[in-house]
Amino acid sequence: MLQENVDYYINEDGNFVFTKEYHLKRGYCCKNKCLHCPWNYGREEGNEQNEE
Repeated sequence: MLQENVDYYINEDGNFVFTKEYHLKRGYCCKNKCLHCPWNYGREEGNEQNEE
């Protein structure tokens, strides 16, 4: 079962956003350029976003 603020959070637009922890539990990259992708799929080198 997914836990809010652990596996996902809801952003200001009302969208569910999966966390890095969720992606690591899932165990593979879906190649959808997720915001918190631990494999950095779709991001340029040296252009990582800060996580809170």
